[in-house]
Amino acid sequence: MEKLIYLLGSEMEPNALREALVGPVAERLLATDLLELEVYVSDQRGPDAPPVESQMDPLGLMSASISVWLDSVDGRTPIEEALRGVSTRLAGYSVAESTPREYAKRDWPDGVTSPTVSIGTALGPKPGLSDDEFFACWHGSHTPLSLRIHPLTRYVRNTIARPVTEDAPPYRGIVFESVASLEILTDRDAFYGSEEGQREAVADLLRFVNFKTMGSVTMSETILRAAPWRSPLA
Repeated sequence: MEKLIYLLGSEMEPNALREALVGPVAERLLATDLLELEVYVSDQRGPDAPPVESQMDPLGLMSASISVWLDSVDGRTPIEEALRGVSTRLAGYSVAESTPREYAKRDWPDGVTSPTVSIGTALGPKPGLSDDEFFACWHGSHTPLSLRIHPLTRYVRNTIARPVTEDAPPYRGIVFESVASLEILTDRDAFYGSEEGQREAVADLLRFVNFKTMGSVTMSETILRAAPWRSPLA
């Protein structure tokens, strides 16, 4: 089995993009017998939703992200064909997934957009930093820090093994961090615990992440087909 993640740049209106990805595009993808399909979209939460600061998409690839598990990477062509129909730019990666925190329980079925809010982040090392140094900071320091500071309901950490599409940026990781609500995400004290917690988190990121290329946006999450090893429905 292999997990692939695709980052999409799109000119479609965000809500329309989500409807396309969880609708006709998902139907095409699920017809290929994927073991799992998750869709993340940088869409809007309504006119009365609190604003989200620090949205970053310098490479134009964070309109949406698609995560799939399949038997073999050799079967990815139909997936990419379906995604190219709704994207202006597509970057695909083979990844190794780690889940430091999974939903304790999930009381919404496959195909229903999760009530949680996710932060999708694509990141690479600061110039001059070795892979060993990058992963020591990311896995050894920042992951424990995030789990301690943020009230995360889910944390899916994907280490990139190699790109599977041409011209994919040299990212080394893609992370999805979920919290219970947008109100928590937009409240500094609720999300970071305190002003000190915010400073600590930012300072830790500055040690190892290339901020010139990092993409980090608020996303909705829709699990279209959950893998059998995921948290069972409540």
